[in-house]
Amino acid sequence: MTLDSSLTLIGGLGLFIYGMKLMGEGLERAAGDRLRAILELFTRNRILGVLTGTLVTSIIQSSSATTVMVIGLVNAGLMDLLQAIGVIMGANIGTTVTAQLIAFRLTKAALPAIGVGTALHLFSKSKKQKFLGQVVLGFGLLFFGMQTMEVALKPLAAMPEFINFMANFGKTPVLGVLAGFLTTGIVQSSSATIGILQALAGQGIVDISIALPILFGDNIGTCVTAMLASIGTNVTARRAALLHLTFNVIGTVIFMLILPLFQTFIVHTSSDPVRQIANAHTFFNVINTIIQLPFAVLLVNLVIFLIPGKPDVVERGTKYIDDRLLDRPSIALSQAKKEIGRMGELALENLKESIKLFMNYNEKEAQTLREREVVINELARENIRYLSLLSQKPLGSDESRALADMINAINDIERVGDHDINLLELAEYKDDHRLPFSKEALKELSEMASEVEESFSLAVKAFVESDMNLAARVIQNEDRIDQMDLKLRDNHIKRINGGKCNPSSGVIYLDIISNLERIGDHAFNLASYILKVDKNYKRPIVW
Repeated sequence: MTLDSSLTLIGGLGLFIYGMKLMGEGLERAAGDRLRAILELFTRNRILGVLTGTLVTSIIQSSSATTVMVIGLVNAGLMDLLQAIGVIMGANIGTTVTAQLIAFRLTKAALPAIGVGTALHLFSKSKKQKFLGQVVLGFGLLFFGMQTMEVALKPLAAMPEFINFMANFGKTPVLGVLAGFLTTGIVQSSSATIGILQALAGQGIVDISIALPILFGDNIGTCVTAMLASIGTNVTARRAALLHLTFNVIGTVIFMLILPLFQTFIVHTSSDPVRQIANAHTFFNVINTIIQLPFAVLLVNLVIFLIPGKPDVVERGTKYIDDRLLDRPSIALSQAKKEIGRMGELALENLKESIKLFMNYNEKEAQTLREREVVINELARENIRYLSLLSQKPLGSDESRALADMINAINDIERVGDHDINLLELAEYKDDHRLPFSKEALKELSEMASEVEESFSLAVKAFVESDMNLAARVIQNEDRIDQMDLKLRDNHIKRINGGKCNPSSGVIYLDIISNLERIGDHAFNLASYILKVDKNYKRPIVW
């Protein structure tokens, strides 16, 4: 193969992959967040999960992308492994759509599609039309890339050395599996490597006996993307990635054992070698799913055995409140207070984590913090709903006041969660822009953060336990936090005047102080609901 042919093949492969990416992104952007929502919603049973995975992957044209989304949902606690396995199996089926499209040999439509897609994408005012243009453009680039690869591979048909090399895969199928795995692992797209196989078949260079083992290896190789995406995630997410790999490895072993029988079946589906490869890809994944889906629980148990450990996902949903308790207000209020305390603990954990990330940023921990914030907001909405329903029941005056305090406490804790996110964003900005901070400034921030963390921790405990002594300590801490706020601002001005402070760092410094001071205010509010103290006048609140 000449240098020109090699460069043409690389260029064609690049166009193919980029076209596939454009198609998928265009359809995904047109759907907005609905694809992720579909994955969350329609995975309550495994069969529905398979159908959902097939649909989503057919749209975005990448089983790897779907699996990475699944890993993200599992990592966030929105999906368990039994739900994930159905989607993963469906994703393998959905990715075969590309190979079926290629088998229609629509290369003549490639250039017109590129022209029409470009015009729509550049000149349309509507976002939907722009996304449609992107899809059409991607379609054209995919087939133009396919046509380019076929041209580049054509000289190989006259090379006895290459033909003999490919024939070895037919004689030793395990080598074909290995070649498919390595190629797809490098290219990061089974659709692309199967596209190359189809291009070779179109030139008469490979037949189905050679293509099948390579195709099986391609399906294993596509798991590399998900395995890489699972690095740094929690235990359950890593198990989801291993599920994908296990599913395809077991499928490959099964089909290697019945290779002659499967080959005979595929040959009878079409006389076109390109279509045969597409059909083999589809039937491999469909039959593999039918065989393994009934054993989903065993597969999950296998990956749990292979990756031991306790899942560290953020637990979602309420734990204490129950609508059946609404007719017993005193118990309902007690349970609601426990749920609010759980919110407070999550907000406190995020506060500690945000300060830690400011001192030493870590992407994985930042993601976990954001997941906790989602849970805090969900709990806030559910608690407000619960207390709103409870407010419609006959309540005594004390119960009505307690209910009002709880609603206010929920709002305070939710605001603390928002300030935690503000602190995280400041940490990310500091890390992205490599902003320098003096040891003195970092020491001051650490001291104020410790004071605020203690105050908020005491406030949450005081509110949940109705502990007036703890609440009084929070009131005392508030004065120290306010004084510390003034002192740190004064020190900051002195450093600026002395040229010891980077201006950009100074802005971040002041923002952190402001957020910490406001968290202190919310801690005071929580304590005030116990002591009936008004912050502005430091006197008992009159009801």
